[in-house]
Amino acid sequence: MRKGIGLIVIALSFLALTAGLASAKDTVFGKGVSSHETIAVSKLMAEPDKYVGQTLRVAGLAVGVCKHRGCWVNIASDVEGETLRLKVEDGVIVFPPEILGETIIAEGVWTSNKLDLETTKKVCAYEAEKAGKDFNPDEVTQCMTEYELSGTGAVVLEKTDEPSKS
Repeated sequence: MRKGIGLIVIALSFLALTAGLASAKDTVFGKGVSSHETIAVSKLMAEPDKYVGQTLRVAGLAVGVCKHRGCWVNIASDVEGETLRLKVEDGVIVFPPEILGETIIAEGVWTSNKLDLETTKKVCAYEAEKAGKDFNPDEVTQCMTEYELSGTGAVVLEKTDEPSKS
């Protein structure tokens, strides 16, 4: 009887240890992810202040990567055109540009940063220029708040091979 209980304890311990690990072919950055509960990016973006200071796990396609230091990744939402920024400490975690288009699961603390009016106008001017639109700084009268996931780790899932067409 004791031997059976011992084997069960060993089996359960093994399952507990491996449950949070990534597949051998997935790429782990930083501490990886430990939470098993994922919040939809759209839910997070709908009520961003509600989650400030909380450690969260999100998932989506990598649609932008910092070209200079690999210190951030934009993650696509489940809502068209909406993205979330995953920012990591420069040099501690470096995301390569090759992860663009791949599925990323990221974990970190949700943060907010209220911009002053001058910085808000600069951000709006940059966004307008990028979109090819005219910009009048006098029309900006309210400060923006930027939200991001201050990442502690991430896992980029291995791309699955497409089935061969015979």
